[in-house]
Amino acid sequence: MTKLRFITSSVVCLFLAATADAQTNLTHHSDAEAVVRTEAPTSSNILRELDSSVERVVNKVSPAVVQIVVAGYGLAENHGQTDTATIVRQRAIGAGIIVDPDGYIITNAHVVEGAQRIRVILPPPLADSSLDSQPIHAGQIMDAKLLGIHKEVDLALLKIEATNLPSVHLRDNVRVRQGELVLAIGSPEGLRDSVTMGVVSSVARQPDPDNPMVYIQTDAALNPGNSGGPLVDVDGNVVGINTLILSKGGGSEGLGFAIPAEIVNFDYQRLRKYGRVQRVAIGAKVQNITPTLAAGLGLARSWGAIISNINTDGQAGAAGLQIGDIVLAIDDRQIADLPEFVAALYLHHSDQILKIDVLRGTVAKTFKIPVTVYHDSMDDLSDAPDVQKNLIWQFSVFATDLNEQIKSLMHADDGDSGVVVIAQAGGPRTVDTGLQPGDIICAIAHTPLHSVSQLQEMLGTIKSGEPIVLQIQRAGKFQYLAFEMD
Repeated sequence: MTKLRFITSSVVCLFLAATADAQTNLTHHSDAEAVVRTEAPTSSNILRELDSSVERVVNKVSPAVVQIVVAGYGLAENHGQTDTATIVRQRAIGAGIIVDPDGYIITNAHVVEGAQRIRVILPPPLADSSLDSQPIHAGQIMDAKLLGIHKEVDLALLKIEATNLPSVHLRDNVRVRQGELVLAIGSPEGLRDSVTMGVVSSVARQPDPDNPMVYIQTDAALNPGNSGGPLVDVDGNVVGINTLILSKGGGSEGLGFAIPAEIVNFDYQRLRKYGRVQRVAIGAKVQNITPTLAAGLGLARSWGAIISNINTDGQAGAAGLQIGDIVLAIDDRQIADLPEFVAALYLHHSDQILKIDVLRGTVAKTFKIPVTVYHDSMDDLSDAPDVQKNLIWQFSVFATDLNEQIKSLMHADDGDSGVVVIAQAGGPRTVDTGLQPGDIICAIAHTPLHSVSQLQEMLGTIKSGEPIVLQIQRAGKFQYLAFEMD
């Protein structure tokens, strides 16, 4: 099954073209030989210019790309089989990019999720350079502190105690073009400071139809360990942070995805300032317009994004927005579909009034809407006490008691009780439970849960092959999860 997994021909064409020209010219006599002598160097120069350009970009960016080694807990493996009775320390490897000379590093949230210790390995000394020109910390291994994390977008901000580091500047105005050459730098399979080349396959791809997040798609080879590393253009601009691949076998199949630089920079600024990402809402929901939907509602267009719900007490309704309005633009940014709507709302500053242009019937209207500021409360659960001691190894998750502190973070009711799933644990899963971070495990079968220790005690009595039914609360709604223990 094809799964989303966290994680060129241009040179060949030039070479083949040059070779074909040379072979054609060699079929002629003396005049043709002169042509060969004058044209061959030109083709060679093109290849050398491309080679030099790639080398310059790598030399510019790679000194700011680090390897990240994360230590955490996971289940042991013996001869390829999962040992469900043994918990061992495990390592995960990813990449990151230094975005400030004072040691601020951007990487993926999934790289550091469940980490007990995070270490950063700085790039090795540059080849063909004098010792005096080398970065003073080149090749060092340093402990890193997690300053903030945003799981929804899959970004995290780290800090190491160092100064005058090589860094790259994040820009949110870099134009990305379909077909342009890009380079991916990272640590695939632990091979740090590795470079691959490809093209931008799509500038705005939504690989998961249930998730409106939009990515840059590339065919540059991405493999496990590339996560958190940069995708850069031929000028050395960071156009995205590599985050996942679409793969059947787990390796690169030419379907890689990077978080756009505009979103990366937005999150970086807020993670650095607040330690979390504040989002905005207007009290309305939007969905994509399909031809069938347009025909059934008699819409003026068969594509775009349409307002499908208005909160009765929300700002959108108070401002005059209505169900059935087609969104044309947000903050003068044109909206062609749901992902573009989500991106525009995501990038809106929380201290500004949102401007939205809509089409109502055949009449264009403009509304000014005050926004509500919120952030993902799950981002704060990483600060819950004793997280590392609360590993539920049978489910490969970290959990904590639903105490008053956690209730305030999750806006839970006073009467709620149970165990809150904080994060997935590193390592292989013994069973597909269906649990997600933020779930409240309220009961096992008919037995209410009140603490992690109670859950651990109950799981200790369940044998392999026995059915388990969990009652959970997810996003305020109750449901059952049923599975068998391995």
